[in-house]
Amino acid sequence: MKTIALTGGSGSIGSAVRKYMTSQVGELRIVDVADPGTLEENETWHAADITDVDSMTSAFAGVDGIVHMAGLRSETDLESIVRVNVMGTYNVFEAARRSGVSRVVYGSSNHVDGFYPRTTLVDPQMPMRPDTRYGLSKCWGELTAGMFYDKHGIETLSIRIGNAAPRPRDRRALSMWVSPRDLAALILIGLNHPQIRCNVVYGVSKTAEPWWDNSAATALGYTPQDEIAAFAEPGAFHPEPADTPAVVKFFQGGGFCMQEHDGVVRLRTDD
Repeated sequence: MKTIALTGGSGSIGSAVRKYMTSQVGELRIVDVADPGTLEENETWHAADITDVDSMTSAFAGVDGIVHMAGLRSETDLESIVRVNVMGTYNVFEAARRSGVSRVVYGSSNHVDGFYPRTTLVDPQMPMRPDTRYGLSKCWGELTAGMFYDKHGIETLSIRIGNAAPRPRDRRALSMWVSPRDLAALILIGLNHPQIRCNVVYGVSKTAEPWWDNSAATALGYTPQDEIAAFAEPGAFHPEPADTPAVVKFFQGGGFCMQEHDGVVRLRTDD
């Protein structure tokens, strides 16, 4: 039974997956600046900030694997994105190297691919098309994982997490929602599978309307248990309002694409 560090374990996603992970690990070490609240018997809390590489290094001492879920989860100013998501993620990998940790699961995002049309089935080998500065920071994280594998042999499963709301609320979520149970199962694959090198998969539950080719996850043994439609709120099945901007309806990133956008839908030659 391994000791696993979970950055961002006090956040909404971290808290949700913890419920399914604690019974599968020896110790779950929550690494977060925020108090995680009530802990299970095999959970501990290390108050540490990902912007401080030394505190990360201390927090990772003696762990067998790291799940990196900490960071800003929405669009904001560039300075904040760089400080937390860019430098913070680099610090996590550097602290892993210093601590001798050879396996990381990185919480990437669907917003790495946000500017693909909804009619395109996207796979992880296709070029990134980030829809925001936030999405761009997740591209950085995946590339950072690749560099640390090439230089230091640190193995990473990057999970491009879909919609992680408590329940699917809109049409977009019907194609990309992921349940905490399915996301936790994918995280555990990332921690334990012997064939992880520098792999990228999508964090999504069962859907009848897929936007992503997740065969890379299937090859690792991922079999989602939850059907998105069964968890959806009634409004998710309604058509998008007629006044929804064309950019929002056309691209996979939805409302993220529209932020600071001039409103013109532009196609690339391979769309």
